[in-house]
Amino acid sequence: MPVIVQTLEDASYQDQQRIYRDAPPWLLAPFSGDVDLIESALADGSLSAGRLNDRLLGAGRLQRHNDVWYLSHLCVRKVTRHRGGAERLVNQAQKMASQAGAELCLLAPAGHLED
Repeated sequence: MPVIVQTLEDASYQDQQRIYRDAPPWLLAPFSGDVDLIESALADGSLSAGRLNDRLLGAGRLQRHNDVWYLSHLCVRKVTRHRGGAERLVNQAQKMASQAGAELCLLAPAGHLED
C-alpha cells in the first residue's frame, strides 16, 4: 500500500492529539510545544501528514518554495516506527518536490539527522 502524503488544511482533534504526542522535545523547537507547532504549520499551509489505509503514520512541516522544499519536524507515530514509515514519507515528499521541479532538503537540529 502506498503512503498518501497530504497537506492538512485543518487537523481533526484526534490527529492533533496523535501527531506529535511521542515527539522528543528537541523536535518541537523553536515552537513552545506541539500545539504551537501544529497551529503555526496549519496557518501557513505547511503541515503535511502521511497516511496508510487512512491511518495517520506521521507528519512533518513541508515548506514549499520555487526551487527548494524544506521538510522539518518529521515525526512518525511510535506505533509505526521501525517499519519504514519515515522513509516512505520522505520518499513521497521527494517525489512531490521533484515533480514540482524543486529539490527536497531535510532540516533537523545538529546530531539528529541520520545519513
